[in-house]
Amino acid sequence: MSDGTSKMFFPEIISPVRRIGQREFDFDRQVAIMAIVNRTPNSFHDRGRTFELSRAVEAACGAVDEGADWIDIGGFAFSADQEPITVGEEIERVAPVIAEVRAKTDAVISVDTHRAEVAEAAVEAGADVINDTNGLREPGTARIAAETGAGVIITHSLGGPGKQVSRPTYGDVVAEVAAFLRERVRFALDCGVSADRIIIDPGHDLNKNTHHSLELTRRIDEIAAIGHPTLAALSNKDFIGETLDRPQGERKEGTIAANVVAILGGARILRVHDVPSTVAAVRMTEAVLGWRPPANPRHNLT
Repeated sequence: MSDGTSKMFFPEIISPVRRIGQREFDFDRQVAIMAIVNRTPNSFHDRGRTFELSRAVEAACGAVDEGADWIDIGGFAFSADQEPITVGEEIERVAPVIAEVRAKTDAVISVDTHRAEVAEAAVEAGADVINDTNGLREPGTARIAAETGAGVIITHSLGGPGKQVSRPTYGDVVAEVAAFLRERVRFALDCGVSADRIIIDPGHDLNKNTHHSLELTRRIDEIAAIGHPTLAALSNKDFIGETLDRPQGERKEGTIAANVVAILGGARILRVHDVPSTVAAVRMTEAVLGWRPPANPRHNLT
């Protein structure tokens, strides 16, 4: 008789049981849901809906009420076609949101930034994690993480935030992304960041075309095999829209499908815009894998 757990093989995770901020996660049998809150005037999905401070705080707290475990707060758009902002402007965008949200919830808070000064101000305001889409390449960011004890998310990108990369090419995108992440993990460890505070992200669509992002999704187990919890940031991205020929606002089903595939490949954190749909999809996936009991089992039991 089955013991109720999946016989699928999943890569071994370094320190799978982790306390991040005030919450504990068991990434051997749990998927964390990270909600996106952008304080940018024209972000690719919400087009500035949460740019105003009170709306950003409201969106963050609302996402926690809907089941998010984690809030990712950003003030600097990755795309090169956005207006550049100073370090001071970025701090003014993210630090007040972090401080207000920290006062209202015990959910994990990360700051989406590649700048050391912003990371430091964010941690002082209450952030638990530095989400660096530049892969800790800016001097000082890893040092801030090591000195403060903050977690880090190391993300792959060729050019980094605000840098245009025309027609990015790879010989083997998964192998090259994995090699980059392994090297940056070694760098973080050498800087004093403890292994149990490192998360990795292959960076879907960041200097990658749709074929690259589909390949990363299909072979995300090779990224998860690096050993650190893997974050999948797939929500509403262009590779989903181009695969299904769907514009922004019509990519929910594609996002859910890609997220479930990522979980089955070893991803353990999902960065998303639509929290309620993701919660339902994740809870169902966890139950099928035998990680979570049904919430209300009655069918043919009474």
